[in-house]
Parts: sequence; C-alpha cells; structure tokens
Amino acid sequence: MTLANGCFDLLHVGHVRYLRGARELGGKLIVAINSDESVRRLKGPARPAMPEGERAEIIAALECVDAVVVFGEPDVRALIREIRPDVQAKGTDYTRETVPERDEVISFGGRVEIVGDPKDHSTTEILGRIGN
Repeated sequence: MTLANGCFDLLHVGHVRYLRGARELGGKLIVAINSDESVRRLKGPARPAMPEGERAEIIAALECVDAVVVFGEPDVRALIREIRPDVQAKGTDYTRETVPERDEVISFGGRVEIVGDPKDHSTTEILGRIGN
C-alpha cells in the first residue's frame, strides 16, 4: 500500500501527475488530505478555496485512488503509525532526506519515494493569477 498526502486545494495537473506516480509504486493508493483547519494553518486564513469534503470527493473520483482520508495534524505521522504503508510517496518539492515523516516510515521497514513532475504547478500561483 502507498500513502500520498497534501492539501489538494484546487486540483491541477501537478496533483494528477503526483498521484499517478504514487499509484505506479504498486498496491492500493491511499490519499490523505489536510483538513480545512490544517490548510488554514499552512496556507493562511483565505484558504482552502474548497472545503475538505469536496476536495476529498474529487480526489476519490480519480481512477488511480483507492481511498481518501482527511487529517488535521501538522503531518501524517499518526496516520503512518496507524496504517503502516509500504511506501510514502511525496512530490518533487521534497527529497527522500527532507520528507518530514521519513523516520516514521523507515522505522517499520517502509520506504519513501519521490514522484511526479517538477514543482512547476501550485494552487497558490493559480489563485494569484485569477485574483483570489
């Protein structure tokens, strides 16, 4: 099983490529989505642009995704301890060494993989272009 996570505030091509890359690592793909409050803490009071239920529904509709869970903690350590994924997939804005939960995954024999295209897409940038 593979775990991927993020805010997924406005779905864009970078998200799709990240999730497809995570799915290609094998097994079921579980996607953890930051709760609305967690997004506000990370991105500021004007975010998220879409509520967590809608973000979860959109991600769950993707063919490559098997399950979605919403989390409110600052990172996915607690979820990792609970589900013990074989792989934690992170986007290219990380390296294997900079993934915050890396030690947690490795502690039970899992591995961290970096997937997706270069970080050339961002919800913050899209919202800025449309004046939000």
